[in-house]
Amino acid sequence: MISAGPAPLLRGGPPDERVRMKISIIGAGYVGLVTGVCLAHIGHEVICVDNDAPKVQKLRKGIIPIYEPGLAPLLTRLMKQQKLVFTTSIKEATRKSTVIFIAVGTPSKKSGEADLTYVENVAREIAVNMDSYKLIVEKSTVPTATGQRVERTIRLNLPKKFRARRGGELEFDVASNPEFLREGSAVEDFMNPDRIVIGVESKKAEQLLREVYKPLKATIVVTNINSAELIKHASNSFLATKISFANAVSRICDLVGADVLKVAEGMGYDKRIGRSFLNAGIGYGGSCFPKDVDAFIRLSEKSGYDFGLLKAVRQVNEEQKTHFVRLIEDKLWIIKNKTIGVLGLAFKPDTDDMRNAPAIDIIQALQHEGARIKAYDPQAMERAAGELPGVVMCKDPYAVARGCDCLLILTEWKEFKELNYRKVRESMRQAVIFDGRNLLADAAMRQLGFEYFGIGRGCLGTEGRRT
Repeated sequence: MISAGPAPLLRGGPPDERVRMKISIIGAGYVGLVTGVCLAHIGHEVICVDNDAPKVQKLRKGIIPIYEPGLAPLLTRLMKQQKLVFTTSIKEATRKSTVIFIAVGTPSKKSGEADLTYVENVAREIAVNMDSYKLIVEKSTVPTATGQRVERTIRLNLPKKFRARRGGELEFDVASNPEFLREGSAVEDFMNPDRIVIGVESKKAEQLLREVYKPLKATIVVTNINSAELIKHASNSFLATKISFANAVSRICDLVGADVLKVAEGMGYDKRIGRSFLNAGIGYGGSCFPKDVDAFIRLSEKSGYDFGLLKAVRQVNEEQKTHFVRLIEDKLWIIKNKTIGVLGLAFKPDTDDMRNAPAIDIIQALQHEGARIKAYDPQAMERAAGELPGVVMCKDPYAVARGCDCLLILTEWKEFKELNYRKVRESMRQAVIFDGRNLLADAAMRQLGFEYFGIGRGCLGTEGRRT
């Protein structure tokens, strides 16, 4: 699916049109593709590599496999300018580039730790194809000490002629440069970052990475490799902790008749806390937070520390989906043979990503109880169809609402806030809304005749008495 919309530019003016450096990105998944496009946009000559030949062919035609606002028009323009090319050849990319980013997948094992098979394979391929100095940069999210293992793998797999060279082996450096891209705003995040973290063990590596990111004029945090690797896990785990804290508070709000939105607002004005990531709901999902929390817990265990706080964060997140289903069961009474409409399937708005989407567990639980499910999502229905057999995918939100016994909001797409809810109510069998993202104003929904239940809105306490 091709994304649309204007591409965010650098604050302070357009990117430098000069080609600064020759860079390769190994892995054209979400992180690799966005990184490659944006590096080309700020003036570099970029080769993106992926071992999926059909995917590479589509990318060469400007067809991208993800929905990300602003990405498609940038990609098309940069290919026409010959600043961005796609290939399946790691050999070509290695020989033509000075800086090589590794951006392959690091999926979770059953234990929770990251599977680094793809990282090792790419490191080996880079090594056997090196013919001059290279800077190899970890972009994938990896546990601490991965940089050391990448360096060892490369050193052991260098061509024999370089290993036997008198005076030492072929020179290279390994560095860490974790990404902090949010799906739905990844291009903007890259162009205008809060900070850029680079973990290096040599001045040469630091200078090269500073040159890579020079057009961004961003704050650069320089550390050793192990610290840079840990910063990514610590950052995502802390944000997940804020979300789970807000969700835990929402449970108390329902019990005592408080409103979690007002509680979060009051907390958020404290500069030490901040308002971001204090939105209560049905839990976090996606490819980053669940995986990174699991990996950090496992990393801590292997290091000899029991990270009980993060285990509780993970538990609260899982319980939030169960709590939402129980709320539906309590208020709807009988689930069997009821028709339930679902607005939103992706784990967050402005993406088509269904990985670890809370909607999957919630819908499957309701199906298990015998409910019929109708659903709509602006971007994720094609991906969701494979995850949710038996769900009727509708053309628009109004088709979802027609004849339903209740409506669930599971993703906070902007268009759901702007619906004609009077029209929605008139087409429903029972005018009941369960708002899993606190997207709507509860008082306004009740004035329209809905029974409205949000997350942490005091529905078990002072329902209907808020101002």
